[in-house]
Amino acid sequence: MSDSALEAFRAETRAWLEANCPPEMREPVRDEDDVYWGGRNATFKNDAQKAWFEVCRDKGYTVPAWPKDYGGAGLSPAEAKVLREEMTRIGARPPLSSFGIWMLGPALLHFGTEGQKQRFLNEIARGEIRWCQGYSEPGSGSDLVSLQTYGEDKGDHWVVNGQKVWTSYADKADWIFCLVRTDKDNKYQGITFMLYDMASEGVATKPILLISGNSPFCETFFDDVKVPKSYGEDVPAQVGEVNRGWDVAKYLLGHEREMISGADGGNTGTIGAALARANGDIDPVLRAELAQFDVDALAYGAMGEKFLDEIKVGKAHPAQPNMMKYAGTELNKRRHELMMAAGGSTALEWDSEETGGGKPSRNWLRTKANSIEGGTSEVMLNVISKRILDLPGA
Repeated sequence: MSDSALEAFRAETRAWLEANCPPEMREPVRDEDDVYWGGRNATFKNDAQKAWFEVCRDKGYTVPAWPKDYGGAGLSPAEAKVLREEMTRIGARPPLSSFGIWMLGPALLHFGTEGQKQRFLNEIARGEIRWCQGYSEPGSGSDLVSLQTYGEDKGDHWVVNGQKVWTSYADKADWIFCLVRTDKDNKYQGITFMLYDMASEGVATKPILLISGNSPFCETFFDDVKVPKSYGEDVPAQVGEVNRGWDVAKYLLGHEREMISGADGGNTGTIGAALARANGDIDPVLRAELAQFDVDALAYGAMGEKFLDEIKVGKAHPAQPNMMKYAGTELNKRRHELMMAAGGSTALEWDSEETGGGKPSRNWLRTKANSIEGGTSEVMLNVISKRILDLPGA
């Protein structure tokens, strides 16, 4: 696309956003209800949230870079970047948040059958289905390939037994994309990537209470869960080949780490000016720390744009998502440390209306999980040292 055509698209996009993004959807996200996740049991917080989602869904802007046949807008990488920049410029909230968009969707686009793409990608794009991820187990976290959840072949279906842990929003999800061992004799080539309904008989969830007082994570239990091998013509229950699910899992992990890192700028905006306005006079030492954070956040944003461009054209280093995940999560933890410092004693409050029920402190505590979920920081650093820096192993 020529520069003039791209600038014309920018002008068109800017006009469309001005006409269609409600003022309420340009305000910062304040609580969980401000985020629309979709799904069969979803409700809208207000009319503005509903209108913003519906207009973006109809335009293909819930997944703008996906092909039109799968619910997207079919935008080129350059056009999608312009849309992202223009949404950021006005502070527009994402119309739809979804593990289906961030993780499963890319895996289906790469490994899925045409039938799987037509069914599941369109449901994701329209916000009709909410997914959770069945990866970690009580004894298989960083060493994920040792997972023991087992699927027994019963001819036309699988019978799945086992347990997952740290399953984000499993209690609210409609379906799960799940790693299931289907060959006990082959560690790597004995895992299948399965899709099945969380309403299936034998599936149970139990929320895990975090130190923040919130509970996005769950334990998930499978007790003789019957998983059909097919959901219709060209819609198998597994993604990719049976016993080759580790290939899909590794591909998806890169997108999960990209999402957690906030490589698209989602977690890493500048905060110095906003905190100075909100808190008045700030100690000069803290002001300097805020300025340094803003410089680092802008640098990370530039690195994220470069990474996203490289991954779209197949030039990114295979271990680069690990680097982005580590840097992005550490930056997000710094962000909330500084917000707590700027807030003073008020930020330590836990229940008052003034702090939105202790939002600063609860959000700060929640960031402690950033360096664990999606692969611990220690594992990320090991991968970076071996695969990017070529350092010798211990």
